[in-house]
Formats: sequence, structure tokens, C-alpha cells
Amino acid sequence: MTDRQLELTLGGMLHDIGKVLYREGGDGSTHSQIGYRFLKEELNVDNKEILDCVRYHHGAALKNADIKDDSLAYIVYFADNVAASIDRRAKDEEEKGFEIHTPTQPVFNLLNGNKSNMYYSPYCFNVEDRINYPMGEKKEFTREQYAVINDNIKDNLKNISLTKEYVNSLLEVMEANLSFVPSSTSKKEVPDISLFDHVKITSALSSCILDYISDRGDTNYKELLVKDSESFYDEKVYLLASFDFSGIQNFIYTIPSKNALRNLRARSFYLEIMMEHIIDGLLEELGLSRTNILYSGGGHCYLILPNTDGVKEIFDNYLDRINNWLLEQFDIELYLAGGYEECSANDLKNNPEGSYEDIFKNVSKIISRKKLDRYSYKKVVELNNRRHDDYSRECQVCKRIDVLNEEGKCRVCASLENFSSKVLYSDFFSVVEETENNLPLPVNNGLDWDTDDSLKEKIKNNYSFIRAYSKNKAYTGKDVATKIWVGDYTTKATFEEFSSSSKGVKRLGILRADVDNLGRAFVSGFKNTDNNDRYVTLSRTATLSRQLSLFFKLHINKILNEPSFTFDGEKKERRNATIVYSGGDDVFVVGSWNEIIEFAIDLHEYFKRFSENTLTISAGIGIYDDGYPISVSSREVEKLVDESKKLDGKDGITLMPDGCRHIVMVDGKEEKVSDGTYKWDEFIGTVLGEKFSLISRYMSNNKTEHGNALLYKLLELIRGQGDNINFARFIYTLSRLEPEKDATKELKELFKEFSQSMINWAKNERDCRHLKTAIELYVYLNRKREGEDE
Repeated sequence: MTDRQLELTLGGMLHDIGKVLYREGGDGSTHSQIGYRFLKEELNVDNKEILDCVRYHHGAALKNADIKDDSLAYIVYFADNVAASIDRRAKDEEEKGFEIHTPTQPVFNLLNGNKSNMYYSPYCFNVEDRINYPMGEKKEFTREQYAVINDNIKDNLKNISLTKEYVNSLLEVMEANLSFVPSSTSKKEVPDISLFDHVKITSALSSCILDYISDRGDTNYKELLVKDSESFYDEKVYLLASFDFSGIQNFIYTIPSKNALRNLRARSFYLEIMMEHIIDGLLEELGLSRTNILYSGGGHCYLILPNTDGVKEIFDNYLDRINNWLLEQFDIELYLAGGYEECSANDLKNNPEGSYEDIFKNVSKIISRKKLDRYSYKKVVELNNRRHDDYSRECQVCKRIDVLNEEGKCRVCASLENFSSKVLYSDFFSVVEETENNLPLPVNNGLDWDTDDSLKEKIKNNYSFIRAYSKNKAYTGKDVATKIWVGDYTTKATFEEFSSSSKGVKRLGILRADVDNLGRAFVSGFKNTDNNDRYVTLSRTATLSRQLSLFFKLHINKILNEPSFTFDGEKKERRNATIVYSGGDDVFVVGSWNEIIEFAIDLHEYFKRFSENTLTISAGIGIYDDGYPISVSSREVEKLVDESKKLDGKDGITLMPDGCRHIVMVDGKEEKVSDGTYKWDEFIGTVLGEKFSLISRYMSNNKTEHGNALLYKLLELIRGQGDNINFARFIYTLSRLEPEKDATKELKELFKEFSQSMINWAKNERDCRHLKTAIELYVYLNRKREGEDE
């Protein structure tokens, strides 16, 4: 990173620092002036370019500023306006028409046609400790709360050097303190973009503008970005770039049978940190920072980069090097597709209408083409003519030809097994030069695991140290790239332990789920003809992606740690489950079968609350013997997710399929789906809330001998019979569940309700489907184990 690029990146991140100080209680000065004095007088910042970016980023101040024509302040001014998605603000915050203590509103208020008026609680807590759900009550910020935020920022900035080694640490400080502080408090604007997201985007766009105009040889920024700004809005200054991994599923499930669960999690985390490393490696080669990352998660990312021939060449060459390394390490199992699309400031502002959506669509098309045509003809010939003359053999885990250790495993598989025991308990992961003792990363780098003390020692004395990542906790320091939110919740070490701790039948549960139509939400979720699509902006896309990553990578740990729904209504301390992976929108959790179903309900309910019901999740749940191969069961459960996604509007759950299918209408056409497929509300409210509840209520009060066996006979009569249920046998079996003659009046009345409901449900095709699932759930939950009395 050049000195000039560093100054601009820092100036972009700090340009609105005065807003927080102003809202605590200003002296009548503008927030630009307050921020300038704060940096200069309290933090002793003496870099004129950085100070000018803060002091002159608004038009009124810039107009009379005594600065050079190539001052970086002109770039921050322009980028600030683009990030705010308006040409310029009509009024500064200090003038009339502002509510300076208003809280931030969720972007979900405007997503997918939503018209809610929800708010976030003013942010004065660690995001690791609490989920900030949208709420109807408008709790305004107090001056005291802003004072706390100011003190936090001041204390952190005093320990950060404004150098390239600490640039990403500054971003961490901004995220930790400003994620729920509104950028704008104008009564004319919706305060749904946080100050963090605004300064991050401003900094990213600024860095792109500098490289673009420097590449052209322009030096009069004032002329270009102020006087002729209208024409510059149409110039293709930016590249929307993307990476997308292929082969993730096969890689994750290529595991030894010993310590299978631990190895699954290690491979998942390895790919997560590899993607972050790849992104950081590219940004370092381009001389940029992590402000240029729009989204990263689940093996996919979006970046905003400068549109120059040099950047394109570096991107293409870097991608080739990564894929050559992937071939050397993993053969053709893993591949990284990459591409970019040129765009202008007006495109990012969706001007003309539809241009913003087209950027993402075009990048997606490029990525798809790359995946279909991975390798050149020359590379394919080379792959087909490879010879192994180094006494290498086939690895017993991944089956690649390589030099093996004494256990018959290649270096990567052996390293991953060793790494698997460190993922859960290490707070830091450092990238260093590659050695035989660390886990390989591209290109010629390795991954180590560290404690706080060992990392400090490594940074101080190890010249091979490159950068570090912290896990689930914001951390600042020299060459600390970022914290990585990781769904790392676990309570057991093996599938057998989860199966044994389940209630009733001894089985393992597997949940897979993902967000419905997420790509569409990113690209066009904020389109709305009622407001002329004015909220289709880069800032909202970035905010939405960050919130979803927060939910699925971090908050999911808390949801598992603090259970809500249970079948028996009794409070549980923690879920018996473990996260295999949880990415930007994708979840894979295993555990005791009953708790996996309970957790799935929690996940649905909390995500519904978190997203204001603007986004939905479709899921599949499989129930297996603990010895069943995880690679097979995971694919089977993925097919259950596919069943759920056949429903109109999705928002489905599929579990306990019995091979029977029924017809649903999707977009006016008939579609066959599993009898175990439901809308979430149907499953929770009707299958569980009505049928399972009544069955449980009656059976728990009536201790009839062989009650479970009789229920199962009822299930057999219902299952697969369609309209041909033998009602004589059904009613006879039902009568055997009748309580004794000396039973209480209450129990007899309950049986009357139970039996009549069962008969009515058996006559209706939809109720019959519900009944099958409800009975099977009850039987599974109440099945006696070996050695227990029936």
C-alpha cells in the first residue's frame, strides 16, 4: 500500500468521526470541525491529508478550503456522496430537520417490499454477548451512550498507529463501536445505514477512485470530482469482483472414520480461513485494505476494486496462481472461480434503473462460465500426462497420489487431522511462511494456531509472520487482519455421544438449511416502485450481507447455547449439538435427533424475528444411526432441503419422509413433494401445536400398556393407504387406547377428544399427513431403550 493510498483509506474511515462527538454534545461547530480537532488535538494526528479528509468532506467547507487541487479531501468528498447514494446532502446534520439521538433502523424495514418501522436498541454492548433484534419501541441514543462510544474509540485509537500494519485494526475499531450508530439522522432519510457501513464504503470507493485517476494521470481532483463531478459519475471507475469456491462439499466430507465429527469441522473452518487469506493476499498485492470487501462467507465473496488494466492483470494472474496451487495440493477437487464487471458511480446508485442489478447478474454469469470451463486445453493435456516418479502412493483419506506418512496419509490430510483438535480451542490463527509443521495455504504459506501470548511473541520475533486472524472476538494489533466470526458451538466429541444422549430412540439428527432467494435479495431486494427504487444501494447490500453473516456465523452459537423450544416444554441449559459449518446463509448442524428438530424451530423463529420475516429459511432434517456414513447422510439431507424448496414461496421444512408424496401448486403448476414437507408455520402450529400436542397430552395421562405399539399400528394403517384406510381396523385399534372403566372423568373426556380428533384427521388427506409425522415424532420420543420396561 502506497503512502498516499494509506492516507486516503484512513481519511475515508475517519471522515465522519466527528458525528459521534457532535451527538454527545457539541459546541456549535460542525461535525467535520469537531472531528478534525479531535484527531489533531486529542490523538495528536499531524498528517495533513488525513486531517483535511475529515475537515473538508462536505461541499460547503470544501468550497472555501485552502487546499491543493490534488488534495485527497476531494476524493473523500466525492466517495462520501456516492456512498450516501445522493449527489450531496441538502443540509448538514447541525441544521434543522435532524433527530441527532435517533437509533438505527434495520435494513429489513425496506427489504422485499416490507414497510415496517422497527428500530435497533442503541449500541452499548459487545455484539458477541447479545443479539440486537429489531423492536417496535424507539429507544433513542442518550448523550451518555455516545460518551461511552467516544471513550471506547478514543482508547482504541490511542493504541493504534496510523500505518498500513494497523489499517485493518482501525476498521475493527469502527465496526465494534459504530455498527448500530446511524450514519444520517436527517428526518428526510431512513436511518438504516450504520455509520460503520457508511465510512467503510466511503473508504473503499475512495481507494478505487485514487487508483483509477492516478492510472490516467489526472492530478486536478478539484476539477474532476467537484466541477465536473456529473460526468465522473458515469465513468467506469470501479470493478465489482467476485470469488466462488467449487468442490466444497466433496472436500469437507473427505474424512477418515476416526474422529469424523472433529475432522468435518476442521475442514470447514480451513476453507473459511483459506478464503479470507486469499482475499487478503489479493488486497495486499493491489495495495488495498479490507474496506474493499463487500461480503465474504460460505466460500464466496464480493469486492469493490479499481477499474484499471493493472488491477485486472493482477487479479487474473493471482487467480491463476491460486488455482495452480489448488491443483498441486488437492488435484481437481477444489477450484476457485473469479471474475469482475466494470461499473460507474451511477451504476452503483442504480441510475439508470436496473443498472445496479445488472452488475451482479453479469458477474454471476462470468463465475458460472468459469466453473463450466475451468482449465485451458494446455492445462487439461498437462493434467492427463502427469507422472509420479517420487515413490508416491494413494492417500488413504483423500485418495490423491502423494508422498505419504507412516499412517498412509498425505501431508494435507495429516495436517488437517492435527489441526482439527486446535480449531475449537485456539483464539488466534496466524499465516506464516510454509513449513512442514503447519497447514498449507496458498501460495507457499502456512497456517498456525496461537494463544494471545504466543501470537504476541510471534509478531515480535518471527520474521516469517504475515498476518493473524482472531476468532469470535474483535482484536487490534500489528498485521491483525480481522476477526473471523465462526459458528463453533459444540457439546460432544462424537456422533455416538450425540446419539446416546438423545431422548427416546437412540439416533443422530442432521440439519441442513439455507436462506431462500438470498441472491435475489442482494441484487433486487430493495427495489420498490413506490419510492422509485431509491433504496437500491451498495450500502444496503453491504449492510444486509454483514447482518446475515453476523446471524449465521456468530449469533447461531448463542441460539444453540440458550435453547427456547422443547417438545416437553421443560427448559434446557444447552443443546446437545455441534455446528459442522454455518456460513453466510448456510447451516449444517448435527446432534441428538430430538434436539436438532427443536433447534431447527428456534433457528426459524429467531431468524424470522431477526429479519422481520422478510427472509425465510428452508431446511431438511434427517435421523440416522450414528454409524451411518456422514458423507451419505449429508447428501440425503440436502435432498430433503430440495424438497422444502419446491414449496411455493419456499419457507419449508422436510423431515421423516416415508416415500409418499402429495401434490402442491407452485406458480400455478402442480408439483409433487414429500409427505414430510411442510411450511414452517404449518409444521409448528398444526403438526406440533395441534396433533402432536393432543397425542402427547392424552398418552402421557393414559398409561395404557403397549400404548406406543398401538400408536404405531395406527400409523401403519394411515401410511401409504391414501383414501383406502381400513376405518374398521383404525377404530378398533383406537378403542384399545381407551382408558379403564375406573379412570377419572377428566381422562375419559380427554379420550373422547383424542379419539374423535384422530378419526376426523384420518378422513382428511392433509390432516392425515400431519398425523403421520406427529405420531412418528411421539413414538420416537417415547420409545423405550434396551433394558427398560415397556
